[in-house]
Amino acid sequence: MKQILNRLINHENISTEEAKQVLVNISKGDYNQSQIASFLTVYMMRSITLEELKGFRDALLELCIPINLSNYNAIDLCGTGGDGKNTFNISTLASFVTAGAGVHVAKHGNYGVSSASGSSNVMEAIGIRFSNKENFLKQSIEEAGICVLHAPLFHPAMKNVAPIRKELGVKTFFNMLGPMVNPSFPKNQLVGVFNLELQRLYGYLYQETDKNYSIVHALDGYDEISLTGNTKIISNASETMLRPKDLNVEQINQSDIFGGKTVKSSAKIFLNVIKGKGTEAQNNVVCANAGLAIATAKQIDHKTGFEQAKESLLSGKAKKSLDALIELSK
Repeated sequence: MKQILNRLINHENISTEEAKQVLVNISKGDYNQSQIASFLTVYMMRSITLEELKGFRDALLELCIPINLSNYNAIDLCGTGGDGKNTFNISTLASFVTAGAGVHVAKHGNYGVSSASGSSNVMEAIGIRFSNKENFLKQSIEEAGICVLHAPLFHPAMKNVAPIRKELGVKTFFNMLGPMVNPSFPKNQLVGVFNLELQRLYGYLYQETDKNYSIVHALDGYDEISLTGNTKIISNASETMLRPKDLNVEQINQSDIFGGKTVKSSAKIFLNVIKGKGTEAQNNVVCANAGLAIATAKQIDHKTGFEQAKESLLSGKAKKSLDALIELSK
């Protein structure tokens, strides 16, 4: 590790194989906490290369506990987090809206590290149980249209890193990896990233896969479609710029989508929106993201997906999906 750290501190890059080996060694407990913290810190101060990101991703996919959900043609809606915007849990809500619209969802998520409340925090607070049992996950998809893959249950290799990430409390390259290492290897993905550079890297890596994907970054810094301005979308078909008016909705203010400062207040917003009692801005931003997920999985246009998402949310189908998952968790 000392040699790798010296190279990184001297602004050298490491190869895909070396990056992969570092994470394998971390999982084996070969390094002490100070070395791991230093390694994470280097990547907060310099850009990650395509080769390095690929190596980290390959290691985590190789080390994860895989789950076979290939029969369901599911989609994952997952953001990197780390955009520092403290929005309410948009992608988690959009996941239930997507499931309510008849698209199976395999939601990969974790506790918040750099935000007040990650997707796992809010789901746990409203009564969803996490499991890595394949039978339970399949039953969840069949009965609720969605299953939750809580990252720590599928990535035991990362148990040495979790406490360090928590203590650091800032985004690390593990934020960049989260959406790429879903243990069910879904064929469809909606990914939100926190900057344009990372969006480009993701685009290159996803080009090498056979996935249907949409990678989004709002130009004012959000790792999702925020409707506070324009959003760049890279998919396997095209690169486009989405403006709020393309979905026939008004541009909104950043304050309209601010989240709770605690898990409790985040859960309150979550339940309010899914019950159809959200503000117009909250509903639109959730449906804009769910709409793109639906469009990505069904290979239809975004506007049609947006209309299907609105129908799912406002008719109560999204809430039905949530209720079914809470029931299964009992």
